[in-house]
Amino acid sequence: MSIKLIALDIDDTLLNSKGELLDSTKGAVQKALAQGIKVVLCTGRPLAGVQPYLDSLKITGDEQYVITYNGAVTESVSGKVVAKHLVANAMYRQLTAFGQAHHVPFNVLDDESNIYTADRDVNWVTVIQAWENKAGLFVRDPEELPADFEITKGLFVGNPEQLDTVEPLVETTFGDRLYVVRASGNFLELMHPEVNKGAALRELAGILKLDTSEVMACGDEKNDITMFDFAGTAVAMGNGSDEAKAHASYVTGTNDAGGLADAIEKLALA
Repeated sequence: MSIKLIALDIDDTLLNSKGELLDSTKGAVQKALAQGIKVVLCTGRPLAGVQPYLDSLKITGDEQYVITYNGAVTESVSGKVVAKHLVANAMYRQLTAFGQAHHVPFNVLDDESNIYTADRDVNWVTVIQAWENKAGLFVRDPEELPADFEITKGLFVGNPEQLDTVEPLVETTFGDRLYVVRASGNFLELMHPEVNKGAALRELAGILKLDTSEVMACGDEKNDITMFDFAGTAVAMGNGSDEAKAHASYVTGTNDAGGLADAIEKLALA
């Protein structure tokens, strides 16, 4: 079967190492859209942080979709929610308390692209995270928020060495109740146990009545592996992690060398 949906990770996949869209990438995406292929950005970012790239790629309307918060929310590009899986308030409080007890910077995102942290000394990663995603940043204790406040995901953030140290304890403490994934060196993310990029992609493909063989997924990191395990065609970037490459059916060039455009041209447009 031909490819009818292309799922694209954003950071270090869609974007080059400078955080830019290559002209070759824009061109390949435009060709795919012109052929009726759905191009779905699949990312840990909220919708507000994805919108500039949707605009640049001219992905618009109710019939195009985006998977945000690493799969916690799937919605049309126009903002119509298709699926949502949130973490309850009680767990949000436990995560916040863990971060404070172990002196690890922690923040959460709601489903309106806002970031909340109880850390009065806000970590630099959280500040950059808010800036990159055009997100509101609020310093609040759990007691200052409604009792029914739910989150799309929680993030332990900071230097890679600090997260390397705390990651095993986070897994031991929360791994049986939440999906825990190291999205990058600076982000250790926790979500609803049914949430990951692959599960969201499977759910969307089901809604669109697409077979797995009609789905192509492109990414570079651990949080993309669940997409690779679902998609009929799994593409790892040349700059991706060894673990991601091990789960891919095809390894393309790097994000700086036009690897994404090459993969789309060869595997989806051929």
